[in-house]
Amino acid sequence: MSQFLDQVEDCVPALRRYARALTHNADLADDLVQDCLERAIRKSSLWRPTGPLRAWLFRMLLNIHRNELRHRRRAPDTMPMTDLVAEPQVQSASPGRLALAETARAMQELPADQREALLLIAVEGFSYADAAAVLDIPVGTLMSRLGRARATLRSLTEEGGPKLRTMK
Repeated sequence: MSQFLDQVEDCVPALRRYARALTHNADLADDLVQDCLERAIRKSSLWRPTGPLRAWLFRMLLNIHRNELRHRRRAPDTMPMTDLVAEPQVQSASPGRLALAETARAMQELPADQREALLLIAVEGFSYADAAAVLDIPVGTLMSRLGRARATLRSLTEEGGPKLRTMK
């Protein structure tokens, strides 16, 4: 069991990165990772070392996230007016930061299945086979989603792209 916990602990930073990319909220991401770790420890007897533990954990995290999205769609959260920020935040105008913000905004416009695939491959460095296992899809489908996601990102972030003209 201690070896299992050590392997789980090694995966926590990557799980947090992926959860943060999925939720865009540090608190929700931490809650998501905590739920995933709790479930992984509780269900550790179900894990069989036939595949990588990392993929099993990412799959669990993604399933928990999808379940929470379904739940939120049924019962949307309300936010009290007192929780709203009083002053708008001003971002730095550095070109690198603007490009990063533009890419992040464009990634939010991707369909969820394409965004999940792109995050696993590009951000987390999963192999195609492991990412396909996490998403429970064939490798060919993963490659197709990646191709569509990359093409859409390219068109959204090109200078004077279709979405940029409407946003200015």
